[in-house]
Amino acid sequence: MNAQTERLTLSGPAGAIEAVRDSATLAHGAAPRGVAIIAHPHPLFGGTMDNKVVQTLARAFVQCGWTAVRFNFRGVGATAGVYDEGRGELQDLLAVVEQVAPAAAGQSIALAGFSFGSFVTSHALAELWPTGRVEKAVLVGTAASRFTVAPVPPEAHLHTLVVHGEQDDTVPLSSVMDWARPQILPVTVVPAGGHFFHGQLPLLKNLVVRHLQSGA
Repeated sequence: MNAQTERLTLSGPAGAIEAVRDSATLAHGAAPRGVAIIAHPHPLFGGTMDNKVVQTLARAFVQCGWTAVRFNFRGVGATAGVYDEGRGELQDLLAVVEQVAPAAAGQSIALAGFSFGSFVTSHALAELWPTGRVEKAVLVGTAASRFTVAPVPPEAHLHTLVVHGEQDDTVPLSSVMDWARPQILPVTVVPAGGHFFHGQLPLLKNLVVRHLQSGA
């Protein structure tokens, strides 16, 4: 993605995990704000860590001083294993977190995902939020019509951005509202936006940057 992009091979429950780390250009001696782990769309429908929405999320985090880590779920690219309907993919994500931002290092982490990746990220957020390490979360095109998305912990609401396209024909906006309504969790709706935000990726990036720069 830029000169600061590094390819990684991590270890996962099903074997090797292919990943990419994008680092921000920081002033001399400055430390990154934390590490953002970004999850990609459905593995059986062409989803990979190089998806344009996933790369847009990575660019937003890097712009805001974060290190961004994208990775391929099991069975995608050079990552070992086979599709596991989200169960194994959650374990993949947690394994990536522990290797790129180990708890002992004391770094803040952010979790982000697109479509199927948002579903998996929601469960990672529910598991990791009690550790006190998660500073920000971003869920885009959340696949609420296709999977059981975990509720966002109440204390994490101000730290979480949910973005959905008004005209998403893959995951209807109504399904995301049905998921968010009982939680009284705000959803940012992009007018005329589709599932992949064609022509609106700069707007999506700006929404994420604004969220990352907010005080919450």
